[in-house]
Amino acid sequence: MRRFQHYINGEFSDGEASYPSIDPATGAVWAEMPEAREGDVDRAVNAAEKALYEGPWAKMTATQRGKLLYKLADLVAANAQVLAELETRDTGKIIRETSAQIAYVAEYYRYYAGISDKIEGSYLPIDKPDMDVWLRREPIGVVAMVVPWNSQLFLSAVKIGPALAAGCTMVVKASEDGPAPLLEFARLVHEAGFPAGVVNIITGFGASCGAALGRHPKVAHVAFTGGPETARHVVRNSAENLASTSLELGGKSPFIVFADADLESAANAQVAGIFAATGQSCVAGSRLIVERSVKDKFVALLREKAETIRIGAPLDMATEVGPLATKRQQDNIGALVTKSIESGARLVTGGRKIDGEGFYFAPTILDCDDVISPSLIEEFFGPVLSVVSFDSEAEALKLANDTRYGLASGIFTQNLTRAHRLMKGIRAGIVWVNTYRAVSPIAPFGGFGLSGHGREGGMAAALDYTRTKTIWLRTSDDPIPDPFVMR
Repeated sequence: MRRFQHYINGEFSDGEASYPSIDPATGAVWAEMPEAREGDVDRAVNAAEKALYEGPWAKMTATQRGKLLYKLADLVAANAQVLAELETRDTGKIIRETSAQIAYVAEYYRYYAGISDKIEGSYLPIDKPDMDVWLRREPIGVVAMVVPWNSQLFLSAVKIGPALAAGCTMVVKASEDGPAPLLEFARLVHEAGFPAGVVNIITGFGASCGAALGRHPKVAHVAFTGGPETARHVVRNSAENLASTSLELGGKSPFIVFADADLESAANAQVAGIFAATGQSCVAGSRLIVERSVKDKFVALLREKAETIRIGAPLDMATEVGPLATKRQQDNIGALVTKSIESGARLVTGGRKIDGEGFYFAPTILDCDDVISPSLIEEFFGPVLSVVSFDSEAEALKLANDTRYGLASGIFTQNLTRAHRLMKGIRAGIVWVNTYRAVSPIAPFGGFGLSGHGREGGMAAALDYTRTKTIWLRTSDDPIPDPFVMR
Protein backbone atom coordinates (compact mmCIF):
# COMPACT_ATOMS: atom_id res chain seq x y z
CA MET A 1 0.00 0.00 0.00
CA ARG A 2 1.36 3.43 -0.96
CA ARG A 3 1.82 5.98 1.77
CA PHE A 4 1.73 9.72 1.03
CA GLN A 5 2.92 12.70 3.08
CA HIS A 6 2.26 16.40 3.46
CA TYR A 7 4.75 18.94 2.10
CA ILE A 8 5.29 21.70 4.68
CA ASN A 9 8.17 24.19 4.84
CA GLY A 10 10.17 22.32 2.23
CA GLU A 11 9.92 18.96 3.97
CA PHE A 12 7.75 15.85 3.62
CA SER A 13 6.03 14.80 6.82
CA ASP A 14 3.19 12.68 8.16
CA GLY A 15 -0.02 14.31 9.33
CA GLU A 16 -1.44 14.37 12.83
CA ALA A 17 -3.52 11.39 11.66
CA SER A 18 -4.03 9.32 8.49
CA TYR A 19 -6.88 7.72 6.57
CA PRO A 20 -7.34 5.16 3.74
CA SER A 21 -7.89 6.18 0.12
CA ILE A 22 -10.28 4.12 -2.01
CA ASP A 23 -9.71 3.07 -5.63
CA PRO A 24 -13.03 4.03 -7.31
CA ALA A 25 -12.61 1.32 -9.95
CA THR A 26 -12.55 -1.48 -7.37
CA GLY A 27 -13.87 -0.03 -4.13
CA ALA A 28 -10.71 -1.30 -2.39
CA VAL A 29 -8.20 0.64 -0.27
CA TRP A 30 -5.03 1.31 -2.24
CA ALA A 31 -3.15 4.02 -0.31
CA GLU A 32 -2.80 5.77 3.05
CA MET A 33 -3.17 9.54 3.11
CA PRO A 34 -1.97 12.00 5.75
CA GLU A 35 -4.73 13.88 7.55
CA ALA A 36 -3.91 17.47 8.45
CA ARG A 37 -5.52 18.98 11.51
CA GLU A 38 -5.17 22.40 13.11
CA GLY A 39 -1.55 21.89 14.18
CA ASP A 40 -0.45 20.91 10.65
CA VAL A 41 -2.39 23.84 9.20
CA ASP A 42 -0.73 26.26 11.60
CA ARG A 43 2.74 24.95 10.71
CA ALA A 44 2.03 25.31 7.01
CA VAL A 45 0.62 28.86 7.24
CA ASN A 46 3.47 30.02 9.49
CA ALA A 47 5.98 28.59 7.02
CA ALA A 48 4.25 30.42 4.17
CA GLU A 49 4.25 33.71 6.06
CA LYS A 50 7.92 33.41 6.94
CA ALA A 51 8.80 32.64 3.31
CA LEU A 52 6.79 35.66 2.16
CA TYR A 53 8.67 38.20 4.28
CA GLU A 54 12.04 36.57 4.98
CA GLY A 55 14.59 34.49 3.14
CA PRO A 56 15.26 33.86 -0.56
CA TRP A 57 11.73 34.23 -1.96
CA ALA A 58 11.25 37.69 -0.45
CA LYS A 59 14.49 38.85 -2.12
CA MET A 60 13.96 37.28 -5.54
CA THR A 61 13.32 39.40 -8.60
CA ALA A 62 10.22 38.75 -10.66
CA THR A 63 12.41 37.32 -13.41
CA GLN A 64 13.96 34.84 -10.98
CA ARG A 65 10.49 33.74 -9.88
CA GLY A 66 9.61 33.21 -13.53
CA LYS A 67 12.64 30.98 -14.07
CA LEU A 68 11.51 28.73 -11.20
CA LEU A 69 8.06 28.52 -12.78
CA TYR A 70 9.60 27.56 -16.13
CA LYS A 71 11.51 24.78 -14.38
CA LEU A 72 8.34 23.59 -12.67
CA ALA A 73 6.54 23.56 -16.04
CA ASP A 74 9.26 21.37 -17.54
CA LEU A 75 9.06 18.96 -14.60
CA VAL A 76 5.26 18.71 -14.92
CA ALA A 77 5.63 17.91 -18.62
CA ALA A 78 8.32 15.30 -17.93
CA ASN A 79 6.27 13.64 -15.17
CA ALA A 80 2.83 14.01 -16.75
CA GLN A 81 2.31 10.27 -17.19
CA VAL A 82 3.22 9.45 -13.59
CA LEU A 83 0.87 12.17 -12.32
CA ALA A 84 -1.87 11.03 -14.71
CA GLU A 85 -1.69 7.43 -13.49
CA LEU A 86 -1.91 8.61 -9.88
CA GLU A 87 -4.94 10.79 -10.61
CA THR A 88 -6.62 7.94 -12.45
CA ARG A 89 -5.91 5.49 -9.64
CA ASP A 90 -7.10 7.80 -6.87
CA THR A 91 -10.11 9.47 -8.54
CA GLY A 92 -11.23 7.06 -11.29
CA LYS A 93 -10.85 9.66 -14.03
CA ILE A 94 -9.85 7.76 -17.17
CA ILE A 95 -6.20 7.72 -18.22
CA ARG A 96 -6.82 9.07 -21.72
CA GLU A 97 -8.22 12.26 -20.11
CA THR A 98 -5.71 12.66 -17.27
CA SER A 99 -2.76 12.10 -19.63
CA ALA A 100 -3.88 14.80 -22.06
CA GLN A 101 -4.99 17.26 -19.40
CA ILE A 102 -1.87 17.08 -17.23
CA ALA A 103 0.42 17.42 -20.24
CA TYR A 104 -1.43 20.67 -21.00
CA VAL A 105 -1.18 21.83 -17.37
CA ALA A 106 2.52 22.49 -18.04
CA GLU A 107 1.43 25.26 -20.44
CA TYR A 108 -0.31 27.07 -17.59
CA TYR A 109 2.91 27.18 -15.59
CA ARG A 110 4.82 28.36 -18.68
CA TYR A 111 2.26 31.11 -19.27
CA TYR A 112 2.56 32.41 -15.72
CA ALA A 113 6.33 32.07 -15.80
CA GLY A 114 6.28 34.57 -18.66
CA ILE A 115 3.88 36.87 -16.82
CA SER A 116 6.02 37.04 -13.66
CA ASP A 117 8.05 40.06 -14.75
CA LYS A 118 5.19 41.76 -16.60
CA ILE A 119 3.05 42.63 -13.58
CA GLU A 120 3.56 46.37 -13.66
CA GLY A 121 2.82 49.33 -11.44
CA SER A 122 2.05 52.80 -12.77
CA TYR A 123 2.90 56.50 -12.46
CA LEU A 124 -0.02 58.79 -11.61
CA PRO A 125 -0.29 62.27 -13.17
CA ILE A 126 -1.21 63.73 -9.81
CA ASP A 127 -2.83 67.18 -9.48
CA LYS A 128 -0.08 68.57 -7.17
CA PRO A 129 2.96 70.19 -8.81
CA ASP A 130 5.52 69.18 -6.18
CA MET A 131 4.57 65.48 -5.90
CA ASP A 132 5.42 62.31 -7.80
CA VAL A 133 3.08 59.37 -7.12
CA TRP A 134 3.43 55.73 -8.11
CA LEU A 135 1.38 52.59 -7.67
CA ARG A 136 3.29 49.40 -6.87
CA ARG A 137 1.72 45.98 -7.20
CA GLU A 138 2.79 43.70 -4.37
CA PRO A 139 1.77 40.12 -3.46
CA ILE A 140 -1.53 39.96 -1.63
CA GLY A 141 0.01 37.73 1.05
CA VAL A 142 -0.38 34.14 2.15
CA VAL A 143 -3.01 32.40 0.02
CA ALA A 144 -5.11 29.42 1.11
CA MET A 145 -6.07 27.29 -1.89
CA VAL A 146 -8.79 24.65 -1.58
CA VAL A 147 -8.90 22.31 -4.57
CA PRO A 148 -11.43 19.53 -5.36
CA TRP A 149 -10.53 16.03 -6.51
CA ASN A 150 -11.70 16.41 -10.12
CA SER A 151 -9.06 17.80 -12.49
CA GLN A 152 -7.06 18.79 -9.43
CA LEU A 153 -3.72 19.41 -11.14
CA PHE A 154 -5.44 21.74 -13.60
CA LEU A 155 -7.57 23.43 -10.93
CA SER A 156 -4.51 23.96 -8.75
CA ALA A 157 -2.37 25.24 -11.64
CA VAL A 158 -4.82 28.09 -12.32
CA LYS A 159 -4.30 29.16 -8.71
CA ILE A 160 -0.66 28.28 -8.00
CA GLY A 161 0.67 29.68 -11.30
CA PRO A 162 -0.69 33.23 -11.03
CA ALA A 163 -0.08 33.41 -7.26
CA LEU A 164 3.59 32.49 -7.69
CA ALA A 165 3.93 34.92 -10.58
CA ALA A 166 2.60 37.64 -8.27
CA GLY A 167 5.09 36.69 -5.54
CA CYS A 168 2.64 35.13 -3.08
CA THR A 169 3.23 32.12 -0.88
CA MET A 170 0.55 29.52 -0.26
CA VAL A 171 -0.96 26.54 1.49
CA VAL A 172 -2.77 24.21 -0.93
CA LYS A 173 -5.38 21.87 0.55
CA ALA A 174 -5.97 18.90 -1.71
CA SER A 175 -9.37 17.24 -1.44
CA GLU A 176 -9.57 14.38 1.02
CA ASP A 177 -11.09 12.41 -1.89
CA GLY A 178 -8.21 11.49 -4.20
CA PRO A 179 -5.33 13.80 -3.13
CA ALA A 180 -2.51 11.57 -4.44
CA PRO A 181 -1.54 13.55 -7.58
CA LEU A 182 -1.29 16.87 -5.72
CA LEU A 183 0.77 15.33 -2.92
CA GLU A 184 3.06 13.84 -5.58
CA PHE A 185 3.20 17.22 -7.38
CA ALA A 186 4.87 18.57 -4.24
CA ARG A 187 7.95 16.56 -5.18
CA LEU A 188 8.20 18.53 -8.42
CA VAL A 189 7.90 21.82 -6.51
CA HIS A 190 10.74 20.63 -4.30
CA GLU A 191 12.86 19.53 -7.26
CA ALA A 192 12.29 22.83 -9.08
CA GLY A 193 14.01 24.60 -6.19
CA PHE A 194 11.30 26.80 -4.72
CA PRO A 195 12.47 28.02 -1.29
CA ALA A 196 11.05 26.31 1.77
CA GLY A 197 7.58 27.52 2.75
CA VAL A 198 6.66 29.09 -0.58
CA VAL A 199 4.38 26.20 -1.60
CA ASN A 200 2.92 23.95 1.10
CA ILE A 201 0.60 21.08 0.14
CA ILE A 202 -1.59 19.26 2.65
CA THR A 203 -4.81 17.28 2.71
CA GLY A 204 -7.50 16.67 5.28
CA PHE A 205 -11.18 16.97 6.02
CA GLY A 206 -13.25 20.13 5.88
CA ALA A 207 -14.12 20.52 9.55
CA SER A 208 -10.65 19.82 10.93
CA CYS A 209 -8.41 21.12 8.12
CA GLY A 210 -10.29 23.31 5.63
CA ALA A 211 -12.00 25.44 8.28
CA ALA A 212 -8.76 25.96 10.21
CA LEU A 213 -6.99 27.02 7.02
CA GLY A 214 -9.67 29.43 5.80
CA ARG A 215 -9.96 31.31 9.10
CA HIS A 216 -6.25 31.40 9.95
CA PRO A 217 -5.32 34.97 10.94
CA LYS A 218 -2.27 34.98 8.65
CA VAL A 219 -4.22 34.04 5.50
CA ALA A 220 -4.91 37.04 3.25
CA HIS A 221 -6.85 35.39 0.43
CA VAL A 222 -8.81 32.15 -0.02
CA ALA A 223 -9.07 30.64 -3.53
CA PHE A 224 -11.74 27.93 -3.49
CA THR A 225 -13.15 25.54 -6.07
CA GLY A 226 -16.06 23.34 -5.05
CA GLY A 227 -19.78 23.48 -4.33
CA PRO A 228 -21.92 26.43 -3.19
CA GLU A 229 -22.73 24.96 0.23
CA THR A 230 -19.07 24.52 1.16
CA ALA A 231 -18.35 27.95 -0.32
CA ARG A 232 -20.79 29.49 2.14
CA HIS A 233 -18.72 28.01 4.98
CA VAL A 234 -15.57 29.40 3.34
CA VAL A 235 -17.05 32.89 3.16
CA ARG A 236 -18.26 32.72 6.79
CA ASN A 237 -14.80 31.58 7.88
CA SER A 238 -13.16 34.43 5.97
CA ALA A 239 -15.01 36.87 8.23
CA GLU A 240 -12.60 35.83 11.00
CA ASN A 241 -9.53 37.15 9.17
CA LEU A 242 -11.27 39.42 6.61
CA ALA A 243 -9.51 37.48 3.83
CA SER A 244 -10.62 38.18 0.28
CA THR A 245 -12.07 35.24 -1.64
CA SER A 246 -12.29 33.90 -5.17
CA LEU A 247 -14.88 31.16 -5.71
CA GLU A 248 -15.37 28.79 -8.64
CA LEU A 249 -18.46 26.75 -7.81
CA GLY A 250 -19.58 24.69 -10.76
CA GLY A 251 -22.83 25.04 -12.63
CA LYS A 252 -25.86 23.73 -14.46
CA SER A 253 -24.69 24.75 -17.89
CA PRO A 254 -27.12 25.15 -20.83
CA PHE A 255 -26.24 23.54 -24.16
CA ILE A 256 -28.45 25.13 -26.84
CA VAL A 257 -28.94 23.43 -30.22
CA PHE A 258 -30.84 25.13 -33.04
CA ALA A 259 -32.33 23.28 -35.99
CA ASP A 260 -29.77 24.76 -38.40
CA ALA A 261 -26.79 23.41 -36.42
CA ASP A 262 -24.49 20.67 -37.66
CA LEU A 263 -26.23 18.02 -35.57
CA GLU A 264 -23.45 15.44 -35.77
CA SER A 265 -20.90 17.98 -34.58
CA ALA A 266 -23.25 19.23 -31.85
CA ALA A 267 -23.94 15.67 -30.70
CA ASN A 268 -20.22 14.92 -30.38
CA ALA A 269 -19.75 18.12 -28.39
CA GLN A 270 -22.72 17.30 -26.17
CA VAL A 271 -21.41 13.79 -25.46
CA ALA A 272 -18.01 15.25 -24.55
CA GLY A 273 -19.67 18.00 -22.56
CA ILE A 274 -21.68 15.69 -20.30
CA PHE A 275 -20.11 12.23 -20.37
CA ALA A 276 -16.40 13.10 -20.48
CA ALA A 277 -14.84 12.84 -17.02
CA THR A 278 -17.97 10.79 -16.17
CA GLY A 279 -19.80 14.11 -15.96
CA GLN A 280 -17.65 15.19 -13.02
CA SER A 281 -16.78 18.58 -14.48
CA CYS A 282 -17.71 22.07 -13.32
CA VAL A 283 -18.57 23.04 -16.92
CA ALA A 284 -20.56 19.90 -17.76
CA GLY A 285 -23.24 20.74 -20.34
CA SER A 286 -25.94 19.07 -18.27
CA ARG A 287 -29.00 20.91 -19.67
CA LEU A 288 -29.69 20.26 -23.36
CA ILE A 289 -32.03 22.91 -24.78
CA VAL A 290 -32.87 21.78 -28.30
CA GLU A 291 -35.19 23.22 -30.96
CA ARG A 292 -38.41 21.19 -31.00
CA SER A 293 -38.31 20.44 -34.74
CA VAL A 294 -35.07 18.47 -34.38
CA LYS A 295 -35.43 17.28 -30.81
CA ASP A 296 -36.42 13.67 -31.54
CA LYS A 297 -33.71 13.27 -34.16
CA PHE A 298 -31.04 14.82 -31.96
CA VAL A 299 -31.97 12.85 -28.83
CA ALA A 300 -31.96 9.62 -30.85
CA LEU A 301 -28.47 10.47 -32.07
CA LEU A 302 -27.32 11.12 -28.51
CA ARG A 303 -28.90 7.90 -27.28
CA GLU A 304 -27.05 5.91 -29.94
CA LYS A 305 -23.75 7.51 -28.97
CA ALA A 306 -24.38 7.11 -25.22
CA GLU A 307 -25.20 3.44 -25.53
CA THR A 308 -22.01 2.68 -27.44
CA ILE A 309 -19.67 4.41 -24.96
CA ARG A 310 -16.97 2.04 -23.73
CA ILE A 311 -17.25 1.80 -19.94
CA GLY A 312 -14.38 0.13 -18.19
CA ALA A 313 -11.22 0.24 -16.13
CA PRO A 314 -9.93 3.82 -15.95
CA LEU A 315 -6.30 2.79 -16.56
CA ASP A 316 -7.28 1.16 -19.89
CA MET A 317 -6.67 3.58 -22.78
CA ALA A 318 -9.70 2.13 -24.59
CA THR A 319 -12.08 3.18 -21.79
CA GLU A 320 -14.25 6.22 -22.57
CA VAL A 321 -16.17 6.52 -19.28
CA GLY A 322 -14.86 5.36 -15.93
CA PRO A 323 -16.26 5.21 -12.41
CA LEU A 324 -17.47 8.06 -10.25
CA ALA A 325 -14.94 9.16 -7.66
CA THR A 326 -16.80 7.98 -4.56
CA LYS A 327 -19.55 5.60 -3.48
CA ARG A 328 -21.23 8.63 -1.90
CA GLN A 329 -21.47 10.28 -5.31
CA GLN A 330 -22.78 7.11 -6.97
CA ASP A 331 -25.56 6.83 -4.39
CA ASN A 332 -26.43 10.52 -4.64
CA ILE A 333 -26.77 10.42 -8.44
CA GLY A 334 -28.89 7.30 -8.28
CA ALA A 335 -31.24 8.97 -5.80
CA LEU A 336 -31.52 12.15 -7.90
CA VAL A 337 -32.28 10.19 -11.08
CA THR A 338 -35.01 8.26 -9.27
CA LYS A 339 -36.45 11.50 -7.88
CA SER A 340 -36.43 13.07 -11.36
CA ILE A 341 -38.28 10.13 -12.92
CA GLU A 342 -40.82 10.22 -10.11
CA SER A 343 -41.38 13.93 -10.88
CA GLY A 344 -42.29 13.09 -14.50
CA ALA A 345 -39.01 12.96 -16.41
CA ARG A 346 -38.82 10.18 -19.02
CA LEU A 347 -35.76 7.92 -18.99
CA VAL A 348 -34.26 7.74 -22.49
CA THR A 349 -31.24 5.62 -21.57
CA GLY A 350 -29.09 4.67 -18.59
CA GLY A 351 -30.37 5.66 -15.16
CA ARG A 352 -28.70 2.87 -13.20
CA LYS A 353 -25.63 1.81 -11.33
CA ILE A 354 -23.51 -0.72 -13.17
CA ASP A 355 -23.19 -4.04 -11.38
CA GLY A 356 -19.81 -5.25 -10.20
CA GLU A 357 -16.81 -3.66 -8.55
CA GLY A 358 -16.34 0.08 -8.39
CA PHE A 359 -18.57 3.16 -8.46
CA TYR A 360 -19.87 3.04 -12.04
CA PHE A 361 -23.04 4.73 -13.31
CA ALA A 362 -24.43 4.34 -16.83
CA PRO A 363 -24.49 7.43 -19.10
CA THR A 364 -28.02 8.73 -18.62
CA ILE A 365 -30.42 10.89 -20.66
CA LEU A 366 -33.65 12.24 -19.15
CA ASP A 367 -36.37 13.86 -21.27
CA CYS A 368 -37.76 16.61 -19.03
CA ASP A 369 -40.09 18.43 -21.44
CA ASP A 370 -43.07 20.00 -19.65
CA VAL A 371 -42.00 18.84 -16.18
CA ILE A 372 -40.19 20.49 -13.29
CA SER A 373 -37.48 17.96 -12.66
CA PRO A 374 -34.69 17.99 -10.06
CA SER A 375 -32.34 17.08 -12.90
CA LEU A 376 -32.91 20.53 -14.43
CA ILE A 377 -32.18 22.34 -11.18
CA GLU A 378 -29.56 20.47 -9.18
CA GLU A 379 -25.94 19.90 -10.17
CA PHE A 380 -25.56 16.12 -10.40
CA PHE A 381 -21.80 16.11 -10.98
CA GLY A 382 -22.21 12.91 -12.91
CA PRO A 383 -23.10 11.50 -16.35
CA VAL A 384 -26.72 12.69 -16.45
CA LEU A 385 -28.15 14.85 -19.26
CA SER A 386 -31.54 16.57 -18.99
CA VAL A 387 -33.38 17.55 -22.20
CA VAL A 388 -35.97 20.27 -22.84
CA SER A 389 -37.17 21.76 -26.14
CA PHE A 390 -37.97 25.27 -27.39
CA ASP A 391 -39.81 26.88 -30.30
CA SER A 392 -38.26 30.36 -30.43
CA GLU A 393 -34.95 32.09 -29.77
CA ALA A 394 -36.52 34.05 -26.91
CA GLU A 395 -37.71 30.82 -25.29
CA ALA A 396 -34.25 29.26 -25.66
CA LEU A 397 -32.67 32.23 -23.91
CA LYS A 398 -35.24 32.16 -21.13
CA LEU A 399 -34.59 28.45 -20.53
CA ALA A 400 -30.83 28.97 -20.60
CA ASN A 401 -31.04 31.62 -17.89
CA ASP A 402 -33.53 29.68 -15.76
CA THR A 403 -30.88 28.64 -13.22
CA ARG A 404 -29.15 29.96 -10.12
CA TYR A 405 -25.81 29.06 -11.71
CA GLY A 406 -23.89 30.81 -14.46
CA LEU A 407 -20.53 29.24 -15.24
CA ALA A 408 -20.57 27.94 -18.82
CA SER A 409 -22.88 27.69 -21.82
CA GLY A 410 -22.86 26.37 -25.38
CA ILE A 411 -24.63 27.60 -28.53
CA PHE A 412 -24.82 25.53 -31.71
CA THR A 413 -26.14 27.35 -34.78
CA GLN A 414 -24.99 28.38 -38.25
CA ASN A 415 -26.69 31.78 -37.80
CA LEU A 416 -23.95 34.01 -36.38
CA THR A 417 -26.20 37.04 -35.88
CA ARG A 418 -28.36 34.83 -33.67
CA ALA A 419 -25.24 33.61 -31.89
CA HIS A 420 -24.19 37.20 -31.18
CA ARG A 421 -27.60 38.03 -29.72
CA LEU A 422 -27.48 34.99 -27.45
CA MET A 423 -23.87 35.63 -26.41
CA LYS A 424 -25.00 38.96 -24.99
CA GLY A 425 -28.13 37.58 -23.37
CA ILE A 426 -26.82 34.46 -21.65
CA ARG A 427 -25.90 35.05 -18.02
CA ALA A 428 -22.76 32.94 -17.79
CA GLY A 429 -19.03 33.56 -17.48
CA ILE A 430 -18.18 31.39 -20.51
CA VAL A 431 -20.01 31.15 -23.83
CA TRP A 432 -18.81 28.57 -26.34
CA VAL A 433 -20.21 28.86 -29.88
CA ASN A 434 -20.09 25.72 -32.05
CA THR A 435 -17.58 24.18 -29.64
CA TYR A 436 -17.48 23.12 -26.00
CA ARG A 437 -14.97 22.64 -23.12
CA ALA A 438 -12.17 24.57 -24.86
CA VAL A 439 -9.68 26.11 -22.39
CA SER A 440 -6.42 28.05 -22.55
CA PRO A 441 -4.13 29.70 -19.99
CA ILE A 442 -4.61 32.94 -21.91
CA ALA A 443 -8.41 32.99 -21.43
CA PRO A 444 -9.96 33.65 -18.00
CA PHE A 445 -12.83 31.54 -16.74
CA GLY A 446 -15.29 31.97 -13.91
CA GLY A 447 -18.99 32.39 -13.31
CA PHE A 448 -22.02 34.41 -12.29
CA GLY A 449 -24.54 33.75 -9.52
CA LEU A 450 -24.05 30.51 -7.59
CA SER A 451 -21.13 29.72 -9.89
CA GLY A 452 -19.05 32.13 -7.82
CA HIS A 453 -16.94 35.20 -8.40
CA GLY A 454 -13.39 35.97 -9.49
CA ARG A 455 -11.60 34.67 -12.58
CA GLU A 456 -8.90 32.07 -13.12
CA GLY A 457 -6.59 32.12 -16.13
CA GLY A 458 -5.18 35.07 -18.06
CA MET A 459 -3.37 38.15 -16.78
CA ALA A 460 -6.39 39.10 -14.67
CA ALA A 461 -5.81 36.11 -12.39
CA ALA A 462 -2.25 37.20 -11.62
CA LEU A 463 -3.40 40.73 -10.83
CA ASP A 464 -6.01 39.31 -8.43
CA TYR A 465 -3.13 37.96 -6.32
CA THR A 466 -1.68 41.46 -5.89
CA ARG A 467 -2.62 44.59 -3.97
CA THR A 468 -1.59 48.13 -4.78
CA LYS A 469 0.61 50.35 -2.69
CA THR A 470 0.48 54.10 -3.31
CA ILE A 471 3.84 55.90 -2.93
CA TRP A 472 4.05 59.71 -2.60
CA LEU A 473 7.36 61.52 -3.14
CA ARG A 474 7.59 65.27 -2.53
CA THR A 475 9.92 66.80 -5.12
CA SER A 476 10.26 70.31 -3.68
CA ASP A 477 13.40 71.24 -1.72
CA ASP A 478 11.51 73.91 0.16
CA PRO A 479 10.79 73.07 3.79
CA ILE A 480 7.25 72.08 4.64
CA PRO A 481 5.73 75.16 6.30
CA ASP A 482 4.59 75.08 9.90
CA PRO A 483 0.87 74.22 9.62
CA PHE A 484 0.03 76.32 12.71
CA VAL A 485 1.63 79.58 11.51
CA MET A 486 -0.83 81.80 9.68
CA ARG A 487 0.53 83.41 6.50
